[in-house]
Amino acid sequence: MMASSKKKYYAVLRGRRPGVYNAWGGPLGAENQVRGYPGAVFKGFATLAEARQSLESGKLPGLSRRPTAPSARRKSAAPQQKAGVSGDDDRAIRLFTDGGCHRNPGPGGWGVVLLAGEERREASGGFRLTTNNRMELYACIAGLAMLPEGTRLTLYSDSRYVINALALGWARRWRAHGWRRTDGPALNPDLWGRLLALFEKREVNLVWVKGHAGNPENERCDRLAGEAMQHDDLPPDSGYEGIASPVG
Repeated sequence: MMASSKKKYYAVLRGRRPGVYNAWGGPLGAENQVRGYPGAVFKGFATLAEARQSLESGKLPGLSRRPTAPSARRKSAAPQQKAGVSGDDDRAIRLFTDGGCHRNPGPGGWGVVLLAGEERREASGGFRLTTNNRMELYACIAGLAMLPEGTRLTLYSDSRYVINALALGWARRWRAHGWRRTDGPALNPDLWGRLLALFEKREVNLVWVKGHAGNPENERCDRLAGEAMQHDDLPPDSGYEGIASPVG
């Protein structure tokens, strides 16, 4: 498909990473999200507002569609549920994250394992009062911040809250609506804003893994998080303690 020069924004309704893109080609363009993706659905628009409106409504008038080959197995909209690089993805950098807290809310910790070839890096931290979901988000933020913009990687998490909100475009919609969901305010907007800013400047393949199921790197992240939350004099999670908020 040749993109029209008049169309500056591209809404991807179905693809590797649904969302709005301000370029067709390039490593962060819409083309990479739909090329080779069975049943991809996308459309170009002249303005950002039109692209966002169409994406949020779930309807792309006059859309473009890449047909699924008859022999291709239909892909589920849900993220993959096994650890490992999905499909024919060739990302050599793997980022494992996990977070949790003792009671919910309570003292919390997060852990990260970053693998790049033979290089291995680990990081962890914690807060005196926080929630499980905030620690899952913070682990992803800390891990992505370790990598420069434009990095191609696979991120593994056992949090459906994180994986689904990123992979299915929920977090972008919350942001577009002023951090509101259809049933009320979106929780943890401070961390979602930070995570989206990092996520959108890297090429991230998302994989959900089952927690406590024998994946060695996921288990290592869990131990790092558990150790971190037991430290004395943990700092405050200002985004949580600074506002009255229900459990995330």
